Amino acid sequence: MRFQTELIPARLIRRYNRFLTDAELMETGEVVRAHCPNPGSMMGLKEPGLRIWLEPNDDPKKKLKYGWRLVELEDGHWSGIDTSVPNRVVGEALRAGTVAEVAEYSKIRAEVKYGTNSRVDFLCSAEGLPDAYVEVKNVHLRREDDWAEFPDSITKRGAKHLAELSKMVNAGHRAIMLYLVQRTDCARLKMAADLDPDYAAAFDAARASGVEMLCYGTKIDTRGVEIGSALPIDAALQSTID
Repeated sequence: MRFQTELIPARLIRRYNRFLTDAELMETGEVVRAHCPNPGSMMGLKEPGLRIWLEPNDDPKKKLKYGWRLVELEDGHWSGIDTSVPNRVVGEALRAGTVAEVAEYSKIRAEVKYGTNSRVDFLCSAEGLPDAYVEVKNVHLRREDDWAEFPDSITKRGAKHLAELSKMVNAGHRAIMLYLVQRTDCARLKMAADLDPDYAAAFDAARASGVEMLCYGTKIDTRGVEIGSALPIDAALQSTID
């Protein structure tokens, strides 16, 4: 997934609600307001003074002329903050056959109705194979070592998705939860049981029911975001971690 226009560096002043950010352009010193495409807590990625990257636009239909896309981390690492990016990245990877676990599926459909008032991110199908229901989650929380963690705040919707996937397994289909780590300084994933114990318990239940848990890293720079290598997921029971 490539950004539509060249990104420009800025210094974060504040993220003062879920969708608005003030930043100072590095090249001119101008203070601008940018769209923040992330309604989550953004723990560790919203501190004033961070070097961030904005995508300018000249779309007359958009009120804000900048969109926040990346945070520049230490030691040459990056984090993407746009929560719409993982579905685009995974969609491209699924259609290109680069997600090994479902590479044999030839038909990929997005946003297909299933379960109870839900839409699965991707439904993969092929002749002679059980349908594969794939949900995608954005991950960009890191608090210790090289662990990525999910979620960064309470997500009842996320727990519902796990329950819906379990029902698909019971119906004879494949069901996959794919966590995309949208930062480059993590090498493994675990659930943040202290932030949302209910989600951690739902994760354990879904994994026990046969839902396949996958995690992939990303390759990120100012040109775009691409899927990276598969990353391991902690095998411990997430809901029992203190």
